Amino acid sequence: MSRLLHTGQVIVDLVMALDTLPASGGDVLAQSASFETGGGFNVMAAARRNGLPVVYLGRHGNGRFGDLARAAMLAEGVEIAQVPSADKDTGLCVSLTEASTERTFISHIGAEGDLSAEDLAGVVPQSDDYVYVSGYSLLLEGKAQALLDWLLTLPRHITVVFDPGPLVKAPDSALMVALLPRIDIWTSNGPEALAFTGASTLADALGDLRRHLPETALLVVRDGPKGCWVSRLGNVEHVPGFKVKAVDSNGAGDAHAGVFIAGLANGLSPAEAARRANAAAALAVTRWGPATSPGTAEVDALLTE
Repeated sequence: MSRLLHTGQVIVDLVMALDTLPASGGDVLAQSASFETGGGFNVMAAARRNGLPVVYLGRHGNGRFGDLARAAMLAEGVEIAQVPSADKDTGLCVSLTEASTERTFISHIGAEGDLSAEDLAGVVPQSDDYVYVSGYSLLLEGKAQALLDWLLTLPRHITVVFDPGPLVKAPDSALMVALLPRIDIWTSNGPEALAFTGASTLADALGDLRRHLPETALLVVRDGPKGCWVSRLGNVEHVPGFKVKAVDSNGAGDAHAGVFIAGLANGLSPAEAARRANAAAALAVTRWGPATSPGTAEVDALLTE
């Protein structure tokens, strides 16, 4: 059975809801605040809730935040490949959600920022596994090169999924030049695709991405409430979204990515998997917090309405 092998970073989010961000030096009161496990956990939880076994290959810390992260992963049934790091705790992200649903993040990297060749040496992917790579990982000095070296040794039949995130904004770094030919699935939101390619429209961004990626690569670019665009071999299809009342967009893209991969692993076509992913993202934005992906039954229910 297929698995999702997640190589990214699980961190703990301090999630706060407020009307609007204060000006520099200002102060506001939040309507709510809570600690939630987030980062790469969001994608893994979405995949698990939709029937896909998941293994977390990243590190986790030895402290209060590491304890929270492990408890959340174990509660979702995520297999944890590494032992806790002895000298660091798991990192923290302050996640601020305004009334407009716009999000602002301030992160501090902890144990999850490190990963060695020795950590990965014992990992043996199966032929139908999906290996998930976060763009954040490429920015971490203690992790990027070891992860890239491992990815480039994987047999071609192992599917590599790449999520650039908001901080990887160009295809010409040495790490990206090496990784791009090995990417089988690209998943991002529209602004990330535009920033990475420098294009002015999503149509242009999809065309530019195809020039950077292998010919057979599958591209999925989310377009907010409008749904997403799916492209392969030059064929582009728009998959419509679902109309809902959004309260928090935090984790919606991760829900989309996790449910999309679960759909592919279950034998769905990219368009069918994207429709399920759109439904999951729509439900996710109606809920507060990072890991708000629905499960299979909830997705099914929205699809049949």
